[in-house]
Amino acid sequence: MTANANREFKSTCSASRFRKAARRITQIYDQLLEPYGLTITQYGLLGHLKYFDGISVGSLAEKLVMDPTTLTRNLRPLERQGFVSLTQDDKDRRSRKLSLTKTGLEKYKAARPGWQAAQERIANVLGPEDGRLLSSKIDQMIEDLRE
Repeated sequence: MTANANREFKSTCSASRFRKAARRITQIYDQLLEPYGLTITQYGLLGHLKYFDGISVGSLAEKLVMDPTTLTRNLRPLERQGFVSLTQDDKDRRSRKLSLTKTGLEKYKAARPGWQAAQERIANVLGPEDGRLLSSKIDQMIEDLRE
């Protein structure tokens, strides 16, 4: 191993910092949701479909700030497991509607303790004041950076 491998590197790149933070947080949620057979991405999709029943793939992708192709790829395993149904929209044949199935809702509810444990772990690290500030700043940034 070279001496360079042990050096610290603090990037000034915002994308790099946010991506590292997102990966670390994703690891925590995934670890705590693993016993329920879900990843945080899957749990989040089930939660959004619980709230936005009948939403189109394109509209959900927009809400998640995600490419529709990536969203579809993430939905496939949930559809195969019977947690999500994807049907053609009667009003627009080109569009597909997403719905959470009864099995999907049960899975979502069953995994809630894992999600809650991850939430609490992160909240404990941030503390209440920094947690609220960070959430507020991130929400505002997402809106301000909208194209």
